[in-house]
Amino acid sequence: MRTLFIKDWGWKLFSLVVAAAIWLTVNRILHESNIAAPRAGNSTLTYGKLPVFIVAAAADVHLYRVVPDSISVTVSGAPDVIADLKANQIRATVDLTDIDSAKDLKRRVDISVPSGVTLVSVEPSKVGVIIPPK
Repeated sequence: MRTLFIKDWGWKLFSLVVAAAIWLTVNRILHESNIAAPRAGNSTLTYGKLPVFIVAAAADVHLYRVVPDSISVTVSGAPDVIADLKANQIRATVDLTDIDSAKDLKRRVDISVPSGVTLVSVEPSKVGVIIPPK
């Protein structure tokens, strides 16, 4: 039993020091990631009354209107990106390039946001299109 503790005591001491160093390093990394996690969380921001722009073919001379003409958009992203975000960087469009005359037409609103920003929700997601008579 005595030889169990005395034999190769240098290697055993070295192994103990290496194991302690690994444990301390992993513990420090885990502790730092837990502290940094709340700061790395996303911020959410809602912009109301964003105008809806109409995209139509150049040859189309109709004066289309959409109802409602403004929407509410909720976005998320890193806190520093959201802090610098302006409402005019978010663009809401309705594509009417392939539209035919129809009544009670509803179209999906397409939203474009800057990089680093994620679209969370759009309210309403569809708008009505009013096509004036020719």
